[in-house]
Amino acid sequence: MTVSAKICGITDIASMESAVLHGAAFVGLVFYSPSPRYVELELARRLFSIVPENVKKVGLFVDPDDNLLAQTLAHVPVDLLQLHGDESPERCSEIRRNHDVSIMKAIKVANTYDIEKASTYNDSIDWLMFDAKAPKSLKNALPGGNNVSFDWSLLAGRSLSVPWMLAGGLNTENVSNAVKQSGAIAVDVSSGVEFTQNKKNPLEIERFLKVVSKL
Repeated sequence: MTVSAKICGITDIASMESAVLHGAAFVGLVFYSPSPRYVELELARRLFSIVPENVKKVGLFVDPDDNLLAQTLAHVPVDLLQLHGDESPERCSEIRRNHDVSIMKAIKVANTYDIEKASTYNDSIDWLMFDAKAPKSLKNALPGGNNVSFDWSLLAGRSLSVPWMLAGGLNTENVSNAVKQSGAIAVDVSSGVEFTQNKKNPLEIERFLKVVSKL
């Protein structure tokens, strides 16, 4: 089994170069303005301009309206929209239809019920992402990138109709175990390869991708 990796929340050229040089299959930029990883359109365009065609360019949004999506997609080449809010299956279908773009829906997981409800999205998306639901005790939690994980074994042996990606608290030290327990074919990392919430560590990106390449 070959496991692919996504580096999310990139904010600078050095980190993007590290991601594409060392084998990321997906690279993600955040278009959710409250996030410390948010990037303006001009920077987003510069960052994606160095990404080769074989690497998927992902834009992360949280409950976006059509105006924001249209403005972003007019300026920035995005292959896959990552919807990380409370978007319904109907809204996912609407976005995919209106903007002619592939959709990945993030499902926030605390228990088995959260994973089971993911099937309601099967006909309206192209990818699923299983991320950890932030505990209520976590102050100033973001929709994602909180360095929080969930019980990966909840995903073991499940047959899903669309490809899926594992996220939530992954890093160089635990990603092998996470893949082993969950059976993931793709993994997403953000906070696990950072100096701070808005600054990636290019060397840690390299380390993470080297570990994933051996899974």
